[in-house]
Amino acid sequence: MMTTDAVLRDPLYIAESWFAEGRSVAIATVIETWGSAPRPVGSHLVIDGEGNFEGSVSGGCVEGAVISEALDVIENGTPKMLEFGVADETAWRVGLSCGGRIRVQVERLG
Repeated sequence: MMTTDAVLRDPLYIAESWFAEGRSVAIATVIETWGSAPRPVGSHLVIDGEGNFEGSVSGGCVEGAVISEALDVIENGTPKMLEFGVADETAWRVGLSCGGRIRVQVERLG
């Protein structure tokens, strides 16, 4: 069972709270990983229409790209499937160590 503090930090709880406040919100979810990936399947990043965010789907440049795409999803309402994969020599620059790949679904709440 999660403690109250853990619930309050949960990205899905935060998304629900932001939505209840009238904010536009998108949820990004890691739906698949291959090789080494910083965050497991089921990890969430929530983004509001102002670019505020909580949670994590990866780190590094990947997270910045997901936030940018989420703002588009909030604007037009069309979900996006994003895939990030890199070769070992560039992995550290984008936040995926050891050549991992991830697939992230981004959708608008509401």
